[in-house]
Amino acid sequence: MWALNNLKAGGPCLTPRRPAPPSLASPAAGRRLWRRGPVRAPLVPVRASGGRRKDGPSGDGEEAESKASSSGNGDADASIPTGDGSDGLNQPHDESKASEPINISNSSYWRDVRANLVRREQELLLDPSAPTDSKTSSGDPAGQLPQKWAHAITMPEAGCVLVATEALDDDSIFERTVIFLLRLGSRGTFDGPFGVILNRPLYTKIKHVNPAFRDQATPFGDSNLFFGGPVDMSMFLVRTNDQNRSRLKGFEEVIPGICYGFRTDLEKAAVLMKSGAIGTQDLRFFVGHAAWDYEQLLGEIRAGYWAVASCSTELISDALMGDPACLWTEILQLMGGQYSELSQKPKQDSS
Repeated sequence: MWALNNLKAGGPCLTPRRPAPPSLASPAAGRRLWRRGPVRAPLVPVRASGGRRKDGPSGDGEEAESKASSSGNGDADASIPTGDGSDGLNQPHDESKASEPINISNSSYWRDVRANLVRREQELLLDPSAPTDSKTSSGDPAGQLPQKWAHAITMPEAGCVLVATEALDDDSIFERTVIFLLRLGSRGTFDGPFGVILNRPLYTKIKHVNPAFRDQATPFGDSNLFFGGPVDMSMFLVRTNDQNRSRLKGFEEVIPGICYGFRTDLEKAAVLMKSGAIGTQDLRFFVGHAAWDYEQLLGEIRAGYWAVASCSTELISDALMGDPACLWTEILQLMGGQYSELSQKPKQDSS
């Protein structure tokens, strides 16, 4: 529907090292895997548990058989455009973006509660004698969180983000990407994990790449396009609020205020736009998406390709409203510790 040709993804913080591979669009269903040589030891170890694939990474540091890949369903509509204990919750690097802190006593969102516990644990590790009601090192009361936070977690979960480590710095598709994991899936099924790359803006609108969307009767023509991954099926995210949430039936909610849909859900989205329930600013369209087998993703995490992080709803929502080209840097800085150091390092060069 909104397939692209010869477009490049990136931004001021994301400059692809080399031209992207040719289009993977194909009318035939199947699995496409990319192989790489032995990987350098990553600077950011990521703890994860789970069964190994028989063809997964070995204990000697060799990489997983493939990185984010595809279990395409035959809808060819995409072209590829050319913790350790010190890791935790820091203030955003851009203080102007932070608003009123989150009061944990009034929050019913379990990730906010967990994030506050993680932050408090880190404070106690730094100063075991600190009283439980003291302020944190960031200056916020112990019962409050900044609007934007991120911390490392040991296992992927729906609604988390996968942050590319320096081990992917020479990968033209995934280097310095942030993938929003929409569904985790389970072992032994075709329902594996999948998500979309949040920080690959294409800097073009749907109507500029598909003449069918130039018609004023089509509500999506002025929507911006983003590169979501190498799997053929395109997707979109929808921001919701208390006023329109009850009208967005049929869309699966990932985190509070964020739902997703496939190309087949476009008609429902069009009806909502025409009724005024959502606007152009509430939609983000992605060319393709990223998908794995369950064990494949765990293997890539163990191999050090991805840092797994939990983020605040506000951080994800703001990334969907503006230009997320610097999201990779922002999340790593919020995670703190060695992740913050990684955000300031130049790209690795395997040549």
